[in-house]
Amino acid sequence: MMKEKKTLLEQLNVNLDSIQDQKVKETIQALFNLIEAQATTIRNLQEENQRLRDENNRLKGEQGKPKIKPDKDRNNTADSDISSEKERKEEVPRSGRSSIKDKITINRTQVCKVDKAQLPDDARFNGYETVTVQDLKIETDNIEFHKETYYSPLEHKTYRGELPPGYEGGFGPTVKAIALIMKNICNVSEPKIGELLHALNIRISSGSISNILIKKKESFHQEKHGIIKAGLMSTPYQQMDDTGARVNGQNYYTHILCNPLYTAYVTAEKKNRLTIIEVLQNGSPLKYCLNLEAIEIVKQLGIAQKYIPLLNQLQSEKEYQEEQLRELITENFLSVKEYALVKITEAAAIACYHKGLGYPVVKILLCDDAPQFKIITEELALCWVHDGRLYKKLSPVVPDNAKKLKSFLNAYWEYYRKLLAYKIVPSCEFASQLSKEFDHLFSTQTGYQALDERIAKTKQKKAHLLLVLKYLELPLHNNDAELAARTQVRKRDVSLHTITDEGTQANDTFLTITQTCKKLGVNAYDYIFDRVSKTFNLPSLAEVIREKAIPLHPILSGP
Repeated sequence: MMKEKKTLLEQLNVNLDSIQDQKVKETIQALFNLIEAQATTIRNLQEENQRLRDENNRLKGEQGKPKIKPDKDRNNTADSDISSEKERKEEVPRSGRSSIKDKITINRTQVCKVDKAQLPDDARFNGYETVTVQDLKIETDNIEFHKETYYSPLEHKTYRGELPPGYEGGFGPTVKAIALIMKNICNVSEPKIGELLHALNIRISSGSISNILIKKKESFHQEKHGIIKAGLMSTPYQQMDDTGARVNGQNYYTHILCNPLYTAYVTAEKKNRLTIIEVLQNGSPLKYCLNLEAIEIVKQLGIAQKYIPLLNQLQSEKEYQEEQLRELITENFLSVKEYALVKITEAAAIACYHKGLGYPVVKILLCDDAPQFKIITEELALCWVHDGRLYKKLSPVVPDNAKKLKSFLNAYWEYYRKLLAYKIVPSCEFASQLSKEFDHLFSTQTGYQALDERIAKTKQKKAHLLLVLKYLELPLHNNDAELAARTQVRKRDVSLHTITDEGTQANDTFLTITQTCKKLGVNAYDYIFDRVSKTFNLPSLAEVIREKAIPLHPILSGP
């Protein structure tokens, strides 16, 4: 049956451009679009039907259909990967790479001698042949400390010698650092960390491992706070994304805030505008202000016109807590719907955020097109890869439509590469040319209805997709944040969820530190060991960020 359908669709491989009669051409195109619409509806109904079957089976105590990915068919866009990696990247010739051995530190040398008895009489010494072998020394270093004690009869007090820094809690800094690295970089579960330490002859309980990982981490939390503060000031733009998280069995969201110098993780119960503002404020408590800007933002959020006159009467620069603001609104409005109250609260929070009281205000936010990111910053840049992914999700069944989609995507990524070229050699003329090309490309009419609708939606985002013409430092995609989100997802795959707020905070903090170390070229093990041992020989990551901060690029007077 499936083969018959495929054969029938292949017979629809008609070149519409070869048809002279315009009415016939339009009729066939309309039939093609009808086929596409019906195919999409059938596909969605099949998926919904399968979900309902799976849920019914689970309610009966059985299992649903296993999720087995189909083999990829290169000729079938429905089964193809939606990644745009190949299309948007040009082939770059590989340059000569330095040898791994060049980076190896030699700790000792040893001469491998030849048995002289085996040598012939004419053998002469001809120097050494060098071979480098890497190895580790793993051994216990258990210490029995003898703490001096003195007792003062007059003061009725005992004085004791102090343990060296980092040796508190029954375990030394190396054990603590290894546990933290295994958990937060190697993504090893706590039971497996215990197995490793036991194999290395360290006697440690699961409770002690948990304490090492999450307890008394205030100094690390302060490091994270400093990383975000320095990161917010290091570039005029920030990137954001979010992914699901589980806290004690409940659904939460881990928010990712980053730029080329740092990556920060903040797990919260919601992902609305108020949460985004709180993340951008580096955790500072939200405040609210019903000033003139707030009222203008309320209008942008689409609140009913009837609320505006009274809001004008309440206008002031006074700052409120959330409960105070809600009481003010409910007392002065005879009846206010929850939707309107939420929008007023968001507008007041955005207006207060823009005052920048104790935190840097982000000028440009690079993210996807989710509504919670909008209006908060002065400028909003959208991700080209995220937009392109929406085209790859189209699944045409008519061969002619599949060709049109492929042809347009080729033009799409060719234009993307021109934007990359502009970032290297910018000019006002080039910017103007790219603006005109955008209008031309995204005014394309193919006749494939779903594709044309998608093209029209991209055109509406012109100002956000072409912000790079004005700010050269802006990336064209949000891959940095999306890749950071994957790190949290991998941890969730291993540990499923955190149980306590303390554990959630520790997870966010060490993800922030380890991922920021990676970006700054700092050895994460050395850094964590330095902090755990309390030697503080290494500068803080915040200091490194400030040293490497990207200078502001000049703004081009583009279109």
